[in-house]
Amino acid sequence: MDHGKPPAAGLSSVVVLSAVLLACAAAVLQPHDLLYDHAVRAFYNSDYEETVRAMEGALRSHSQLRSTKVRCRLRCQDQHPFDGTFSDLRFFDVVLRRSACLDKCMEDKVGAQSLHKVSEDVVQDFTRRIPYNFLQLAYQKLKQPEKAAAAAHTYFQANPEHVEMGQNLEQYKDLEGVREQHFVDREVRPHQRSFMDAVRLYDKEDYEGAISLFEEALVEYFKADVACRALCQGPQKFEDHDHLSYRYSLLEVVSVDRLEEALQSALTYLLFHDGEEFMTENVDFYREVLGQDGEPREDAARYLRRHKQELELLLIGSQIMGADFTEANYWSSTGGRNDLNRIPSSTDGWMEYVPISGKKIAAPQQLKEGGPLVFEGVQLVQNSGDLNGTQRVLLDHIISEQDCAELRSLAQTVTMAGDGYKGRTSPHTPNEKFEGATVLKTLQYGYEGRVPMKSARLFYNVSERARRIIESYFMLNSTLHFSYTHLVCRTAITGQQDHRNDLSHPIHADNCLLDPDAHECWKEPPAYTYRDYSALLYLNGDFDGGEFIFTEIDAKTVTASVKPKCGRMVGFSSGGENPHGVKAVTSGQRCAVALWFTLDPLFRELERLQADEVIQALDTQSVLSQSFSINPRDEL
Repeated sequence: MDHGKPPAAGLSSVVVLSAVLLACAAAVLQPHDLLYDHAVRAFYNSDYEETVRAMEGALRSHSQLRSTKVRCRLRCQDQHPFDGTFSDLRFFDVVLRRSACLDKCMEDKVGAQSLHKVSEDVVQDFTRRIPYNFLQLAYQKLKQPEKAAAAAHTYFQANPEHVEMGQNLEQYKDLEGVREQHFVDREVRPHQRSFMDAVRLYDKEDYEGAISLFEEALVEYFKADVACRALCQGPQKFEDHDHLSYRYSLLEVVSVDRLEEALQSALTYLLFHDGEEFMTENVDFYREVLGQDGEPREDAARYLRRHKQELELLLIGSQIMGADFTEANYWSSTGGRNDLNRIPSSTDGWMEYVPISGKKIAAPQQLKEGGPLVFEGVQLVQNSGDLNGTQRVLLDHIISEQDCAELRSLAQTVTMAGDGYKGRTSPHTPNEKFEGATVLKTLQYGYEGRVPMKSARLFYNVSERARRIIESYFMLNSTLHFSYTHLVCRTAITGQQDHRNDLSHPIHADNCLLDPDAHECWKEPPAYTYRDYSALLYLNGDFDGGEFIFTEIDAKTVTASVKPKCGRMVGFSSGGENPHGVKAVTSGQRCAVALWFTLDPLFRELERLQADEVIQALDTQSVLSQSFSINPRDEL
């Protein structure tokens, strides 16, 4: 379903709500996608009370549907177990009986199953916690800052890259009536809450209390694993025939006067992080003090055995089906899950986060380039070899001189100081003024008549053009999604250019923390670890300085330099293989469209998705106007 378009002209919120209720009349539980769709339409109609009512209902319905599925599947699994005389015929008999049982159970609890089958887009929106962004804005409009803060905090836990939401949270902290306890994660799970509380006690050296909560977190985590398997839409847990899952590592607890349990925990930890030096030393110490050896926890050992069996099944299946499969290294040797594109664990409290232990070296991208440039007239200037690196390209004639002039004119109206970088007017150097604007903000200005809608659409279309070129040239075998889109200008401040020795933008990498001294780039927060490719499309060249430079990982040795000009674009992979920066802009103004991309759809740019919805709505209105011969001026 298309949940982003506002309703057609003349269709009131009451009519939409009636349609939703009629569609759900036979159901015990109202479908969350219909409630969500109604809430979004109400939001775009500025009916914020109805937005809150419907969106909160959608979240409750989604949660209830999930818990009902878990209960029904576990009940049907218990009612139809596999017996000892296992055979193919018996196996499929049990599977079919479980399926029939599940259909009846769900029908009894929530109504017709067909009403609760939702599109992948809605699934992704709830996974990415998009409803909480709408709630935050609606509660803000309704002057309920404490509820807005909770919604914003909940959204931000799964989308820490969202700059605007981070700014909103900082503002909520300063509002009267908003206190620390209002910053709660409404989606937090019991095992996450117990773990966070345990970490706080551990930091306070309350080891007995920490042990109790760590144990509680493990118990709740195992329950969450059972629920997760019950919700799996693919192969299920068939007792001795388990498929497709893995187990996260356990936390080692060093306790007072409980060395046998500490040894057991440490040995369990090493099951997942074999050879980790610090923990190996702990194990040696415990063995020496106790004068005996120990064994890891059986439940953890069992989960790890299952994980290895499942990997074997996946490898066999991939070979038979001819599908590509690469075994993931889920646990790094330094103690952290090596799962770089994960959604951050939910937390509670005053914007606190569990530190990620161990540094992860950025994995190199697969080296492919030279694909078609998609659009006529685009010219390849330099490839990776010419630019003395890997996964680099320089292209000309991406857009015309007329497009450059129109976008620069647009920038003079829509950009504001520091926009996109937490409000700081000079995020990289005090000697330049930095201004920026997002696609959604530009479309909003167009809708309000503050800039030509044609210009706002041009920004949207040009960024999509750049995305398609990068995706094609680097021969990516999956879709490249927008991670962040920014129309930016840097202006040299008069009187502050003498004897400058700084850069306009210091040397850095886009998805890892550059460590020139160690010659490493650590792929860990606060870096935007999910970014895969980057591009800069320049709008002018009539300024002094401002050259884009690539360097070696030492951040000193320049390997290539690019002089900006209208229609020129530099594109590159975002990892430690491409450290880069910008030389000082010493006079004039340098404008560009800055683009970052991700291969992970979970980290798609929220504002881009909203901009897509605005464009779709505008196109729909255009078609309706043409169909009914309506002059838009007649509606004013």
